[in-house]
Amino acid sequence: MEKILVIGSGPVKIGQAAEFDYSGSQACLSIREEGITTVLVNSNPATIMTEPDIADIIYVEPLIPEVVAKIIEKETPDGILPTMGGQTALNITSSLSAMGVLDEYNVEILGTPIETIKKGEDRESFAQLMKDINEPIPDSTAVNSLQEALDAVEKIGYPVIIRPAYTLGGGGGGIAGNIRELDKVVSHGLQLSMINQVLIEKSITGWYEIEYEVMRDGADNCITVCNMENLDPMGIHTGESIVVAPAQTLSDHVNQTLKNASLRIIRALGVEGGCNIQFALEPDTMEYMVIEVNPRVSRSSALASKATGYPIARIAAKIALGRNLDEIPNSITKTTMSSFEPSIDYVVVKIPRWPFDKFRNCDRTIGTQMKSTGEVMSIGRNFEEALQKAVRSLDIGRDYLSGTGERSREKIKEKLAVPHDERMFYIVDALENGFSVNGVCKLTGIHSWFIEKIENVVKDSKDITF
Repeated sequence: MEKILVIGSGPVKIGQAAEFDYSGSQACLSIREEGITTVLVNSNPATIMTEPDIADIIYVEPLIPEVVAKIIEKETPDGILPTMGGQTALNITSSLSAMGVLDEYNVEILGTPIETIKKGEDRESFAQLMKDINEPIPDSTAVNSLQEALDAVEKIGYPVIIRPAYTLGGGGGGIAGNIRELDKVVSHGLQLSMINQVLIEKSITGWYEIEYEVMRDGADNCITVCNMENLDPMGIHTGESIVVAPAQTLSDHVNQTLKNASLRIIRALGVEGGCNIQFALEPDTMEYMVIEVNPRVSRSSALASKATGYPIARIAAKIALGRNLDEIPNSITKTTMSSFEPSIDYVVVKIPRWPFDKFRNCDRTIGTQMKSTGEVMSIGRNFEEALQKAVRSLDIGRDYLSGTGERSREKIKEKLAVPHDERMFYIVDALENGFSVNGVCKLTGIHSWFIEKIENVVKDSKDITF
């Protein structure tokens, strides 16, 4: 190929921030390394991606299918890379394919095929694929109208989680516990979905949430880049949750089970490049269910790349050009190939950054839709160190993990029971005021391992004079 079109993610907004600028920039540079001309279209000029030394030809234009179609007509690229610009790029590519533009100008979709994108993004197709490969998923039904949603709930029962197809950051989704909530969330979700579809799914709120970042090439070689554990339980979007890498509480058996499931799923989907797979894990039985798959580089891909030093977007771009994992040198080690799984002997913690200091009258509870506008990542030799560094990096006036000063046990219970941006600090209040680890676990749904580590910080802080 001589010329490739890369689609960016557009403006920085809730659920879609600089992680896609990071991935897209890596991809453009990776393609240019191969001597191929890169054409980039992105509506946001305030990105690294649109700097002149990142791509050869840059269009700062609205990211809508009609505009991208005109660019294709003018530039006649040989291929299009849709997996580096988040949900925006995937949706535009799907629309261009449906409009016949890609066939008309003989533009090849690189990496992940359009059918794979549909299987990953179309909720009904995804559910059917998981059933075909015997991977467990929550009881669910894809619907296209409010009446169909009401019929689905009759079979599934309340509460349910609503997941719109082809949206980012949980946009349009939510949890419904009655008909009034169902009407509101489903109506909004159907409006936001590109194909007017939402999934009505049995709620498994309270289960643990685990993610695996997986890579696959055209020769069916697969590796797991890393796994990540959401500190917050199901019911909170992973972009809203504190995330730890690698997972800290999984037994070797459970880790291997989920890893094998991840490899089966990416192979069944036919993804060529990076893929993020999310699992729910029942706290007592360790039963797992597949929640979602992102057949593209994602927010978690950027985190996994920085946490491990394995440049997922760069390698995914090489795979899209036809390279295999065992043919791509690892840019960090310089001596091994990208088919070797990275290993880390440290702990990485990600904490979201919410804009509630600017929008003080907003509802500060967090759930299935993202409200955060960014995140911080820290590295430490243990969880306690990494957590403390992350808190300090949030730039919210805290130099270390500390409480709010609340002493009312009833107020603390109230603050622990509902997820919100300051719940971590109320956990400290609880431990300082005599709450047991198990008591905090029951109120928050957070694994006892994490609460014990926070308790270590609370105990140690009493011995330190500031």
